[in-house]
Amino acid sequence: MIVVTGAAGQLGRLTVEALLERGVPASRVVAAVRSPEKAADLARRGVRVREADYDRPGTLAAAFEDARRVLLVSGSEVGRRVPQHRTVIDAAGEAGAELLAYTSVLHADTTTVPVAPEHRDTEEYLRDSGLPHCLLRNGWYTENYEQAARQGLRTGVIAGAAGDGRIASASRADYAAAAAAVLADEGTDGHGAHTNAVYELSGDTAWTMAEFAAVLTDLTGTEVVYRDLSADGYAKALTGAGLPEETARFLAGTDAAIAAGHLGDTPGDLSRLIGRPTTPLRDTLAALLGT
Repeated sequence: MIVVTGAAGQLGRLTVEALLERGVPASRVVAAVRSPEKAADLARRGVRVREADYDRPGTLAAAFEDARRVLLVSGSEVGRRVPQHRTVIDAAGEAGAELLAYTSVLHADTTTVPVAPEHRDTEEYLRDSGLPHCLLRNGWYTENYEQAARQGLRTGVIAGAAGDGRIASASRADYAAAAAAVLADEGTDGHGAHTNAVYELSGDTAWTMAEFAAVLTDLTGTEVVYRDLSADGYAKALTGAGLPEETARFLAGTDAAIAAGHLGDTPGDLSRLIGRPTTPLRDTLAALLGT
């Protein structure tokens, strides 16, 4: 069985879809979800839907029954992810899983992106667990910028503190396809080809926020410009717009990491795993905006 956690979420659901597209029988795919009713459509297609709540360890033993491979989609609750992830890793190990793939962050061991510490802690725990694993260090999703694009179209301005830092984003579907490739690959010996591998996953082409604004302008015919601020200035602008201080600092810190070059690497691991070029920025923006 291939178990995909968080399968009712965006990345998890796309990974299930990608597994089915690769020809994995639906009966061999488990959609592990907090609320099974949210995956009823997958159940109707023959996918096994099982309850799996990171905060309720008792649900995980049944969810991971007969699990051969597990995708641990990182939790979304900042500050709670490490204990949640440890619970999943422990349960996968107890179930005898042969491989656990974990969605980390690009260059988790060196990046200053604010989300990195919880990913580093999870990676360390996974290595120490002795469980065969694969680190899928995902870069930024292009979809992360949908709100910025829509705001830019409303106001003509996208503000930030990323400077000339480059962002090697890819679509969420690209990252899901990579996860599916790892989970479905039997390798030459039947045990999979990705045990203890580390993949730095990012788009083929990196862009700046000024280039993002230019693509948006060209795509829609509405002039949008990028206004660069200091990290402190950006945080103040965000709190002035009503965001909580902690959230504003988090976003400003992310932009500071981008300015320092921590999300611009293009090693090509993602396109090699999925066997095609990653989805261009323009294509994803067009799909998001319906243009």
